[in-house]
Amino acid sequence: MEDRRALNRNMFWRVIRRMVFANRGRLFVILLALGAGATVTSALLNLRVDAKRRLNSEFRLFGANVLITASEDSAGERRTLDEQFLTRLESESEVAKFAAIPYLYSVAKVAADGTARDAVVAGTHLDLLENREPGWRLRPVHASEYSASECVAGARLARQLRASPGSKLRLKSRAREEECTVAAILETGASEDDQAFVQLATAQRLSASEGQVSIVKVFVAGDSAAINRTIGALRLKFPQVRVQPVRRLTEGQAKLYGKISGVLTATVVVVLALTALCVMAAMTNIAAERKNDVGLMKAIGGSVRRVLRIFLAEAALLGLVAGLIGAAAGILLSIGLGKAVFGVAAEPRLVVYPVSVALTVIVAILAAYPLRRLANIRPASVFRGEE
Repeated sequence: MEDRRALNRNMFWRVIRRMVFANRGRLFVILLALGAGATVTSALLNLRVDAKRRLNSEFRLFGANVLITASEDSAGERRTLDEQFLTRLESESEVAKFAAIPYLYSVAKVAADGTARDAVVAGTHLDLLENREPGWRLRPVHASEYSASECVAGARLARQLRASPGSKLRLKSRAREEECTVAAILETGASEDDQAFVQLATAQRLSASEGQVSIVKVFVAGDSAAINRTIGALRLKFPQVRVQPVRRLTEGQAKLYGKISGVLTATVVVVLALTALCVMAAMTNIAAERKNDVGLMKAIGGSVRRVLRIFLAEAALLGLVAGLIGAAAGILLSIGLGKAVFGVAAEPRLVVYPVSVALTVIVAILAAYPLRRLANIRPASVFRGEE
C-alpha cells in the first residue's frame, strides 16, 4: 500500500512538472499577471499598514490632542489644578510616554519701551516649548535652558510693543509686577502670537496662584481608538479633573485614516479582480489545449477528482511562485511610494508578506475555474476527435 501511494505521489508531481513546462509562453503570461498583481497588492497593503504610523507622526505636529482641566465649582466657574497633579500624571505607567506641558493663563498689562497693552500671559516650562509644541516656531532657537528671568513674546505682540530678543518686558497685574528679558519670538499663526510666555513660577507670582496651573496639554501617541481608551483610563484614575479630547484632531485623524484605508483596500480588491480575469483568460486557452491529456488520464483510470486536483495544484504552484517574488518586490516598491506620498520611506511590515502570498495563491486557484470543464471530457470522444 505504501509503495502504491509513493508511486501515485511520484506520478502526480511528474504530471505537474510536465504540464507546467509544456507551454512556457503561456506559463510566463500567467506568472507575469500573478506577479504583477502580487507586487501591487503587497505595496498597497504595506502602505495601508504603515499609514497609521505615519498619520500618528504627522498629527503629532499639530500639538496636544488631550486637554486636562479642573472641574467647575458650584457657581460654574473654572478652578485651577494643583501643580502636583502633573507629577501624579507622569508617574502613572499608562502615561509614562505622554508629552505633557502645563499652562497657567492670566491677563496682565505688558509694556516695553514706553508702549503697553493688555495681553494674555501664559506661564509654562519654557524649555518644553520647542519639543512639546512641535508646530511652534521660535526665533532664535534657545541654545541652552531658559533662565528664570527670560520670556518668549508672540510675534504680533512683539511687533506692537516694538520688542525684540534682548528687550525688557514689564508685566503688571493688580499690585503685582514682574520683569523679564525677551529670549525668543514665537510665531504660530494663531492666538499664541498675541501672548507673552513666561516661566511658570513667574506667572504664578504675577497672578497670585502659587502652585496652580490652568490646564495641562497632553499628546497621546496612537490612533483615535487608542486616544479614547487612554482618556477613559485617565477619567477613572482622576475623577476630580476634566479630561477631554481635542475633537478637531482625534476625529480628523480617524476620518483621514479611514479614507486612506478604504481607498487602498478598494484598490487592492480591484487589482486582485483584474489579475484573476487575466489568469482566467489564460486558463481558458490552456483548458482547450489539454483535452487530449485529460482524455488520456481518464482513459487509464484517473478519477475526475484526481484530474481536477492536478490542475488546481498547478494553479496553486504558479500562484505561490508568483506571490513569493511579487510580494517581495511590492514591499520594496512601497518604500519608494511611501517616500513620495509621506516624504518618509514606509517601513517594511513582515505581516504583509504572507498575506500577499496567500491572496495570490487564492486568486490563482479561483482563476483556474475554467479548467473545471475538463472534468466533463469523455475519453472516447477525444480519441475520435469529436471534442
